[in-house]
Amino acid sequence: MKQLSWAGIGIRFLFAVIVVFASYNPEGYSYYHWAVLNFLPLSPVKVIAGIVLLIGWVIFVRATLRSLGPIGLILVAGLCAAILWFLIDAGLTSEDSFRFYSYAGLIIMSIILAVGMSWSHIRRRMSGQVDGDDVDEP
Repeated sequence: MKQLSWAGIGIRFLFAVIVVFASYNPEGYSYYHWAVLNFLPLSPVKVIAGIVLLIGWVIFVRATLRSLGPIGLILVAGLCAAILWFLIDAGLTSEDSFRFYSYAGLIIMSIILAVGMSWSHIRRRMSGQVDGDDVDEP
């Protein structure tokens, strides 16, 4: 059973950021802006890119839902929202910046997906409990 490291969490976060920001970002360089807003003409490259992004989303969302469950997902999202509220309340950002909220939402989504991908390892390390998927075969 491989141990989780900070590098492992960082790699999971990096891939979550890639999937989330490649799907949509406020700068206009995303799958949404390239393929969805300019749907026609439909090309094989757009379809392949869409399928690759969908595979990434399915892997991350499925792992997140399995490891965190609905309550854990709500707790992680709530913690991220509370941190965002703290930043606004402390005056570290403007409340009326659409770009800020777009980036904050995308980063929060990336954090949730990365935590979801890492949570089974973290729980195993903290409590000693293993998931059925974590059992090594002989």
